[in-house]
Amino acid sequence: MTFHVVALFPSAFDSYLGESILKRAIEDKKVKVVFYNPRDYAYDKWNRIDQKPYGGGPGMVIQALPVARAIERAKKAAGRKKAKIIFFSPSGKQFDTPYAKKIAKSYDHIICVCGRYEGIDARVRRMFTMDEVSVGPYVLTGGELPAMIVMDSISRQVEGVLGNYDSREEERIASPDVYTRPEVVTYKSKNYRVPKVLLSGHRARIDEWKKGRMKPRG
Repeated sequence: MTFHVVALFPSAFDSYLGESILKRAIEDKKVKVVFYNPRDYAYDKWNRIDQKPYGGGPGMVIQALPVARAIERAKKAAGRKKAKIIFFSPSGKQFDTPYAKKIAKSYDHIICVCGRYEGIDARVRRMFTMDEVSVGPYVLTGGELPAMIVMDSISRQVEGVLGNYDSREEERIASPDVYTRPEVVTYKSKNYRVPKVLLSGHRARIDEWKKGRMKPRG
């Protein structure tokens, strides 16, 4: 699985990709991440990639051509293999696990387009076939965090990325409440115990308890 990331601030990914599961996946060549900075595809001598928005308003808008050139470079790197382009937008389709599973099954190359400032010139979305995706009902400073979320979720669907492929919570009965040793934790003179059913060894009852914990609370 190769992620091609179009982003103005690729160093923002360093910490997350340099730790834990994704780091190991990259080292084991299960996942590859390649960055394309639109500044490298600017067409003036100052490498400028932003301009004031037409129609007025605050902030700056990222120009279309540097982003388009970066996407073209990513598509070229993918070769003849079909690539899915994901454009992050607060008004896009809500990202979820079924979408991650579908993309992981259908594509080996994923191009993530990360905006900044007031966004990317809308004409880019007319130049390419792409999915507009949102990671939640809120607005973020840029597309880097959404890209990390998408990369993490999709990478989990790639066999060999997790130590045990069956450990994916989305493929088994998994409670949001988990416990480990010791059986009794004492904090400020109060004892906190593991639910008895988890100590019973009765798999059917344990699964039923987990299903109950998965229900909406409140």
